[in-house]
Amino acid sequence: MRQRIAALRTQVERLLLWRVWERMLEIEFVDRSVALAGKAFVSFFPLVIVVAAFVPERIRTSILTGVTARLGIRGDALTLAREAFASSDDIRKATGLLGLLLTILFATSFTTALQRVYLRAWRRPPRAGAGAYWRGVAWLLVALVCLALLGGLRGALGGGLGFGLFAIVAVAVTAGQWWFTSWFLLRGEVRARVLVPTGVITSIVTAAYAASATVWMPGVVTRNEAQFGFFGVALALVTWFSGAAICVLIGACAGPVLAEDTGRVGTLIRGGESGTLTAGAPPPLPPPARELSLRDAFHSTEDL
Repeated sequence: MRQRIAALRTQVERLLLWRVWERMLEIEFVDRSVALAGKAFVSFFPLVIVVAAFVPERIRTSILTGVTARLGIRGDALTLAREAFASSDDIRKATGLLGLLLTILFATSFTTALQRVYLRAWRRPPRAGAGAYWRGVAWLLVALVCLALLGGLRGALGGGLGFGLFAIVAVAVTAGQWWFTSWFLLRGEVRARVLVPTGVITSIVTAAYAASATVWMPGVVTRNEAQFGFFGVALALVTWFSGAAICVLIGACAGPVLAEDTGRVGTLIRGGESGTLTAGAPPPLPPPARELSLRDAFHSTEDL
């Protein structure tokens, strides 16, 4: 029996899915997802709300549509979510241009956490310097533009066949966005071709998660609001961000595993070349020296 179990384990460990799991353990995915979700809620999400207050009404509506579609909020839950935030005039008066600038700078803490996810997944060495800040601001701009475009497209196409067309376009645009995210935050050290699976997988997983949120998210929002008031709406958003962070980590870890595969999958992704890095990029960090367990997923080895 022990021999059979050992043989079965050897076969399982050869699977790409198992290697993705090991890479997620390596980057401490539970601890990393909690940190990423927390920073998304306290820095990126407020940025979306503040920026929406300063843009024209049409763009603000598109951003709100894009946010609520991703969150899966509808019906009474959508009304509660809208009431949980101040009006655009109140936000502009309370924030001001200086506050808007500070909000953007503070939101770079989210992009820094996101960058560390990709650096850890690809075993890239850290690099000191101010480049992370301008990259963070540039990524935030791209994310807001994509959010507004998808929200405007969602409102224009409506339901029925239009929604089906929107779903296809949204998956394609999101895949391109996450492909750009991985390439940009990895500082261009990884070949753009081998990052395509990261964008595609992240887009599909996040789309499936957003679709599932339309089933459970409205109930969570209404129940939390009835029990805790508007604070309950915030708790529901934290719940959603936590799941979304896991989806991002799955795509981030699946990308290097597929690209480094020695079989047909890796050969196809690399385009026949042996390496995944660009010319002049530093060599990758070594893999873990010991076998990892589920306990490692909850342990952080670096300061976030």
